[in-house]
Amino acid sequence: MKILMVCLGNICRSPLAHGIMEKFVADKNLDWEIDSAGTSKWHNGEGPDPRSIAVAHKNNIDISRQVSRSISKMDLEYYDYIFAMDRSNLKDIKELAQENQLHKIHLFLPFGKVEEIDEVPDPYYTLGFDYVYDLINQANKNIVEILINQ
Repeated sequence: MKILMVCLGNICRSPLAHGIMEKFVADKNLDWEIDSAGTSKWHNGEGPDPRSIAVAHKNNIDISRQVSRSISKMDLEYYDYIFAMDRSNLKDIKELAQENQLHKIHLFLPFGKVEEIDEVPDPYYTLGFDYVYDLINQANKNIVEILINQ
């Protein structure tokens, strides 16, 4: 199983989703590949936002070695599941995709059966890193169970 988490800049939400999912996968000894990317190139080559690193660290997850990159057409072919953190990123990913790749692309929270809201808010300006961590954690937990049981 190959999973790609995608947000706008690949420095806040998708690195958290990437790191949290890697922990779930390791804990369950699954042979899955997890990565993250952004729909923009604004932060290519940068590490995650220090606030994302801090909230992950607080929850015993290290995302400090991740490096931001942009989603590519090759990603759309390679990954089995591509999860967008919000509708804007979902739209951008679908515009990059070919018709036969659209089935791989999903809005993250609804796929993860999180009913509170359907988009992961961007914590970059809202300072809601703990809240975003909790949303992503719950969705990832559910996604692992969904994919294991399919």
